[in-house]
Amino acid sequence: MRAEIVSVGTELLLGQITDTNAVFLSQDLAARGIDVLHRSTVGDNMERLEAALRLALSRADIVITIGGLGPTQDDLTKEACSAATGIPLVPDPESEQAIRDFFARRGVPFNEANLKQALRPERGTNLKNPNGTAPGCVFDCGDRSIICLPGPPAELRPMWLNEAVPWLAARGFTPSEVLRSRVLRFVGIGESLLEPKVRDLMASSNPTLAPYAKTGEVHLRITAKAPDEESAVAMIAEMEHAVRERAGEWLYGVDDETLETVVVRQALERGVTLATAESCTGGLISSRITDVPGSSGAFLLGAVCYSNEAKTEILGVPPEMIAAHGAVSEEVAIAMAEGARRRSGADIAVSDTGIAGPSGGTPEKPVGLVWIGIASAKGARAERNLFAGDRTTVKLRASQAALALLLKTIREESGHGGGC
Repeated sequence: MRAEIVSVGTELLLGQITDTNAVFLSQDLAARGIDVLHRSTVGDNMERLEAALRLALSRADIVITIGGLGPTQDDLTKEACSAATGIPLVPDPESEQAIRDFFARRGVPFNEANLKQALRPERGTNLKNPNGTAPGCVFDCGDRSIICLPGPPAELRPMWLNEAVPWLAARGFTPSEVLRSRVLRFVGIGESLLEPKVRDLMASSNPTLAPYAKTGEVHLRITAKAPDEESAVAMIAEMEHAVRERAGEWLYGVDDETLETVVVRQALERGVTLATAESCTGGLISSRITDVPGSSGAFLLGAVCYSNEAKTEILGVPPEMIAAHGAVSEEVAIAMAEGARRRSGADIAVSDTGIAGPSGGTPEKPVGLVWIGIASAKGARAERNLFAGDRTTVKLRASQAALALLLKTIREESGHGGGC
């Protein structure tokens, strides 16, 4: 079964807002085994919108529009759908009453312009919207349908799940196969090094294995199409097992798990306490850790020591060490981690010191150079990193490398190997 998404709004074309709705629908449709073959964006123009809808109807079983259901003159989605399908719009008393009630509940005078929103296709139905004034609707073209959804995500998502999906199921728009995916997340290895390890697996057509490079990590998405859920899950499990055998050392999590979530979870599970001492990341590492619910059970101290004086006064880094090696050095990174561990009493402490840019670099110490230090009961060391990108990207990559080293050390210190 084929679907096409048509997003409506000049503000989308101008880049003033990001189309998160289309991403949500693409993911949801894929999970239901419905193939999204095309996505397009059209401005608030009747002629171009009608043309886009006619094209979509020529190649998709289900066309889903996003936006353009408001009460103003440039809200043209229903009118364009009517023109493209030849299905006229007629008043819908139930929708009109729902809109009037919406205004009344909020103590706002009713605007007659909103009556436009109560129109529905003569062949089709309106979709209820308890979260706003714009009902959605379905243009029923027999073997094809257009589903019109409102633009605000808080209105679109419940309408899609609670109104549109049941309507499709009742009309027999159900796929003959299910599509399921699982994302494997890797850190500490680049795409160019990971890809050769699984290259032969990537030749599989079902399930498929596709790499995606992210900032500071790499994802492998396994996607399987099968007659039923159980078969799809089994296909994914077999592929995942093969990937883990080859690259499990760098695997930290699956699906929506973030690196900081896994760090906190494994620290809590293994009774390990943590501390951070940050310079160039300015508190980003500790912020990511404390974003995780329950992190207070493992995280003891987060120190941001930006100046040399702070490194000395708070962490006990000897000033003569800074004078001899510079603040951005292996020696200082180690001393910072040891100082944070000593001051907090944590089992493991991680540190960073570097040059985020855009200025401050030298041939010996270029912009993007970051030393990550780690200290535990088994000793202390530091790793040299050279990150590309602007200041924000360097900070993010540094925090990612620090969390990766922290996770690796948690696993090693508690007697467990790599991989999740």
